[in-house]
Order: sequence, then structure tokens, then C-alpha cells
Amino acid sequence: MPFAEAADGVAIHYELHGSGAPLVLLSGQSNDHHWWDPVRADFAARFTTVVMDHRGTGRSERPDTDTYSTPGFARDVLAVLDHAGIGRAHVYGTSMGGRVAQWLAADFPERVERLVLGCTSPGGPHGVERGPEVRKALTQADPDAVRRALLELMYTPGWLAEQERARPGREFHTLGDPTMPGYARRRHLRASARHDAWDALPRIKAPTLVVHGTDDAFNPTANASLLAGRIPDARTLLVPGARHAYFEEFADVATEPVLAFLAQSPEP
Repeated sequence: MPFAEAADGVAIHYELHGSGAPLVLLSGQSNDHHWWDPVRADFAARFTTVVMDHRGTGRSERPDTDTYSTPGFARDVLAVLDHAGIGRAHVYGTSMGGRVAQWLAADFPERVERLVLGCTSPGGPHGVERGPEVRKALTQADPDAVRRALLELMYTPGWLAEQERARPGREFHTLGDPTMPGYARRRHLRASARHDAWDALPRIKAPTLVVHGTDDAFNPTANASLLAGRIPDARTLLVPGARHAYFEEFADVATEPVLAFLAQSPEP
């Protein structure tokens, strides 16, 4: 279980799996590396995958300090790459991980080979925010109701029903790290909410693929076209019928195009 030391001394846990060119997989807000468990093997079959626990999650340290931000999380990724001896890598970030990946590609272009941004947003005044009905559902007093609302934002009802029949009580790795202290959750929420990479996006030089579910209300689908229009020569892949966790439920549709994009020869 290797740990990298971030610039401010915080220990960041990461794991390497597979073989081939390095691919960093970045998880969503308040989630650890288990976010990728359902599909990681598909990527590790072709790449050396790097998964990590954002500060505040998993086995990484959880400082109760004002050191949580999407640009800061990007610097934590750099610390992991340096510790692992990786100079340049593909990067696939989803949700808040996609926000982190934007900063990594914009501020450290020499470290990013190809970039995939999934179910994410440029943030700030240009980003399309979730609707009031979603915010209301996620701030209910009943934690079971909030969990159910989050599940239905992540997955389609039919797929959820099938999972509940086939695997009663199964764990969903997209609902947040249950071991996180409250202060770390609040700091993650604040970091994601303050993200605004609009002015930085044109600096991204890596070939970029933007992926989004067409039925994503958690992070509205309109953000995909905003990102693709702002990042030079970016491409878009929309997954029909998918909600926020398209990469898991619709893996049979989304994974192969991402793998094909990452496997393309370097741009001349």
C-alpha cells in the first residue's frame, strides 16, 4: 500500500494495477479509489492503472485544514505520479475527479498524455448547476431518503431494481466513503462547489474526450458541450439513457470507446 507525500506533507494513498501505459483514474467527491472497482479490471487489462484516495478519504490522511480544492487535489495527483516514478500518463476523471483532471491537464500539460472527462463540469458561473429539486432531495433530514435519492441520480430505476433482486444489500461504491468524518465531507463539498476552470480550459493541450450520460440530472448533461466547446479539439461521447454513474451501469457502452480513444497513437 504505497503512500505519496503531498506538497504540504499529507500522505496520499494509491494503488497500481495492470500493465502497459499508465492511466490515472480519478474518483468523485467524497469517494475513495473503490469508486472504480466495478470497472477497474477492464482498464487494468490494457493499462497500468493508478487509483488513489483523495485527501480526506480512504487510507489517505484527513487534515481538518483549508487545503481542499480541485487545483490542490491535482497537485496531490502529481505527488502520486512522482512517487510512482511516472512522468506522463493518461488521465480519466469522473465527476469531481473530472474537475481535478481539468486542472491537472491545464496546469501541468507535460504530465498528461490523453484526457477523458466524465460526467463533470467547468464549474463557476459558466457551469450548468443541478436543479432545485435535486438539491432538495439531497438535503432531506432522513438519511435513508437521501441515500435513495442519490442512488436514483446515479443509476436508472430498472438497473437498480435488477441489482437489488440479484444482490440484496450490495454495496454501491459511488455513494461516498462511509468512513469519512463530517468535516472532510464538508471540505470536499466546498472544494467541488468552488471549482471554476473556465479560463484554464483553453490551455489544455492533451487530446480530450468528454463523456456524459444523456439523463444525468446530478451533473446536467449540458456541461459536456460546454467543456467540449472550450477545450481545443475536444470530442464528445454521450451515453443514451445513462445517469451520473454511466461508467458503471453502462460500462458495456462506455468503456470500449474510452479504451479505444486512450489507445490511439500520440498526436503529431
